[in-house]
Amino acid sequence: MFRLGLIVNPLAGVGGSVGLKGSDGAETASKALSMGAEPKANKRTLQALQVLEGLEIDVITYPSEMGENVAREAGFNPTVIGSISAGETSAADTEAAARDLKAHGVDLILFAGGDGTARNICNVLGESFPVLGVPAGVKIHSGVYAVTPQAAGEVVAMLARGELVTLAEQEVRDIDEEAFRQGQVRAKYYGELRVPQEHRYIQSVKNGAGKEVEELVLADIAADFVETMEDDVRYVMGSGTTVQAVMDELNLDNTLLGVDVIENGELIASDCTAQQLLDLTDGHTAKLVITVIGGQGHIVGRGNQQLSPELLSRLGKDNMIVVATKAKLAALDGRPLIVDSGEPELNRQLSGVIRVITGYRDSVLYRVADY
Repeated sequence: MFRLGLIVNPLAGVGGSVGLKGSDGAETASKALSMGAEPKANKRTLQALQVLEGLEIDVITYPSEMGENVAREAGFNPTVIGSISAGETSAADTEAAARDLKAHGVDLILFAGGDGTARNICNVLGESFPVLGVPAGVKIHSGVYAVTPQAAGEVVAMLARGELVTLAEQEVRDIDEEAFRQGQVRAKYYGELRVPQEHRYIQSVKNGAGKEVEELVLADIAADFVETMEDDVRYVMGSGTTVQAVMDELNLDNTLLGVDVIENGELIASDCTAQQLLDLTDGHTAKLVITVIGGQGHIVGRGNQQLSPELLSRLGKDNMIVVATKAKLAALDGRPLIVDSGEPELNRQLSGVIRVITGYRDSVLYRVADY
């Protein structure tokens, strides 16, 4: 029987929906919770575990919200080991869980979190043990995560069925959250983890941590978008340098790593939370402007958790405007764009083919994955 180790960082990603751009540290997590953020790491873990229904898998995990609760919810009868801190769990709990699960003889450790969680796992295991991440954080630059929770489940299912899956070392990267909140991306390499590889399901390391240098192409994209803007429409402007080029064209201040709202050429809200975006679009015609994360292909679910499932459902695919350079699309090497909203049915609704603005009066059709 396949022995699956399970670790959940229950506070992973909690700062995303309220615009804190990270969740590292007890103070940040507490602030996010006080602002009304709801932890979603266990929900995303459940989506991965549900793929494993009917397979012979023995789950070994840590107590309560670090894995036991969600394993039982998914229908497993887990073996529970170790103990956790009273109150909010910590990085020390994650590292202890990784150490104990390896010692317990599991075949693979499945962990839910973000880049900070991957760093904790790497501190303990390095390249010595196979692991796979369920994406649940705000910052996911590392190459150790599946593209969606369901994709993580698919990879584990392949292993449990005895299918041949290649193991390869993938980089663990994380950024300085304080600099990130000031609009600066400073990614650092922390080591490598051994990850099962399946081309469709595992994300690449995020390309580049600096600004896009294709200034002329970005200017063309911005000019095309601005020329076609409609009156009395509220545009929700996602994060990233390509969207920033549009804001620059409009001579508006921009939150590079946040989400702003504009209407009739004016900035009406900056660095919005998920709830603020729902309030600002309620009763208004609205469109969403987003770009592609280089190397990974995500258009939703990486660094823009303010774009809640409720907002995406309200706007719909027809009101999603994707802007990206052809170089960024070419770097995907044929891989599809990805929507990881946290809601599988919504992901499917937003899949298919979508128009991407790639220059002035220049666009392409590109596939959005249905997983």
